[in-house]
Amino acid sequence: MTTQRSAYRASILHSIADPKEVELEQSYQYFEDGVLVVENGHVIDIGPATEVLARHSPSMPVTSYQNKLITSGFIDTHIHYPQTGMIASYGEQLLDWLENYTFPEERRFKNPIYAHKVAKLFLDELASNGTTTALVFGTVHKESIDVFFSEAEKRNLRMIAGKVLMDRNAPDYLTDTPESGYQASKDLIEKWHQRGRLLYAVTPRFAPTSTPEQLATVGKLLEEYPDVYLHTHLSENKKEIEWVLDLFPERDSYLDVYDHYGLLHKRSVFAHGIHLSDCECERLAESESAIAFCPTSNLFLGSGLFKLTKLEEKGVRVGMGTDVGAGTSFSILQTMSEAYKIMQLQQEKLHPFKSLYLATLGGAKALHLEDKIGNLAIGKEADFVVLDLHATQLMRFRMQQTITLEEKLFVLMSLGDDRTVCETYIYGDKAYDANPSLSKHPEKKVVNIA
Repeated sequence: MTTQRSAYRASILHSIADPKEVELEQSYQYFEDGVLVVENGHVIDIGPATEVLARHSPSMPVTSYQNKLITSGFIDTHIHYPQTGMIASYGEQLLDWLENYTFPEERRFKNPIYAHKVAKLFLDELASNGTTTALVFGTVHKESIDVFFSEAEKRNLRMIAGKVLMDRNAPDYLTDTPESGYQASKDLIEKWHQRGRLLYAVTPRFAPTSTPEQLATVGKLLEEYPDVYLHTHLSENKKEIEWVLDLFPERDSYLDVYDHYGLLHKRSVFAHGIHLSDCECERLAESESAIAFCPTSNLFLGSGLFKLTKLEEKGVRVGMGTDVGAGTSFSILQTMSEAYKIMQLQQEKLHPFKSLYLATLGGAKALHLEDKIGNLAIGKEADFVVLDLHATQLMRFRMQQTITLEEKLFVLMSLGDDRTVCETYIYGDKAYDANPSLSKHPEKKVVNIA
């Protein structure tokens, strides 16, 4: 971690409140010529350049950017690191997709060498897309999580991850038992949870792949370690829901299965939640659980249209998730674009400032980490991204046609992708640099900060 005080000068935009809860102009801060000051891994000042620079020593190093926008690092609330190698697999819906693509690929993670290779690539991709925090699925293999956390620790990342739990309805080579899954999870929690910036998530894959006995052990872990996360899937696909109700006929709903075993609490994050009843939404809100909105995978697998307005009206916390590899991009910018289209298909609008909120501060709130990350407020951890508003010829031309900040942000989320990410900073240190001055089409360069 760099301890020296450093400043970064560019246009600065960050979310400070949910646009649904305040007037739109009160939901963000924007400084057309702004300065962000970082020291010891935290933000210590932010504001208009003339005011901020006057408050600090003239000898303070200042990095200045042209046609760039600094914003808070993106937060991905649902992603699978073992599915990196099977992204863009053709032609299936959820259950067949798991059987034909996911399970065979995850088998390879029994080998720590392969797991380490993928973990490095995965974390490099996150950095090059401006994602600084993620809630991450591993595999059933304990080794896959040891490897992931080891690599994340080298990079000083705030990452949340967990070993997958499955004791039925999966290939024998990917199943554990209630006892072995419980003990392995317990060992990993003791080793990694709250170690540096790392956090642990107890991770049953989804209700169909866990017996009642295993779900009971998940509830036991949450009782024993009340500050860990619960990360699983919920109501992604209609056939999946029918299967759950067949497997648990005594329960009223898919969510009720999890609720019965004590899996709903303030750090529970459920991916998808497309087909939820009013009662399920109300119970999620009551328990302070969150839903990860994963638009690219929902479209790719034909799962359905996420009911953002309904969930928010019920008071459910929502973050943005890429869901790689059913999701087709590591880019939160592209995910924001697909989220807009999901809402359009329901004759609703998703405002650019709301998208920014979901991708940053909303994600932090979904993870109950808004005191540490999610925007660039003074005291927050200095995870931020520098975006190039002229990353492509088309973006440069289109930006010249914009008048308002709202227009610029909408162009950014509509046309932006990994090429837009100029630099990514983790806890005040540069973790990724696209080297835009070297060539017209620079190669990605992940900076070794180990």
